Amino acid sequence: MLIYKAMYKIDPDGVHAEVLDFPGAMTCAATIDEARQLLASALVDMAQTQLLQGEPLPIPNPEAHEPDADIEEPIYLLLTACSRVATVPEPAAR
Repeated sequence: MLIYKAMYKIDPDGVHAEVLDFPGAMTCAATIDEARQLLASALVDMAQTQLLQGEPLPIPNPEAHEPDADIEEPIYLLLTACSRVATVPEPAAR
C-alpha cells in the first residue's frame, strides 16, 4: 500500500480535488464525498496507466502541502498483482 496526500479546495461551485504527490491525479465534484470517490478512482486510473506504460509510480511525499487547501488527508493506493496469460492459436495445417 502506498500513502499519498489528497487535498480539497471547497468553493461555492464545488470541490477541486488533487493528489499532491501524484501528478495528474485530480478531479472536481459537487460535494466532498463525491470528490473523495472520484479522486480515488482517478488515482487508480493514473497508477494503472503508468504501470502499463512501464513507468514507475511517484514516490509518496508526506511533506507535500498546498497552502490554499481546505482539507488535506491521506489517500491510499492498494496495489494488487495478477498474471496475464494469452494463448496464440497455432497456424492452420496446410
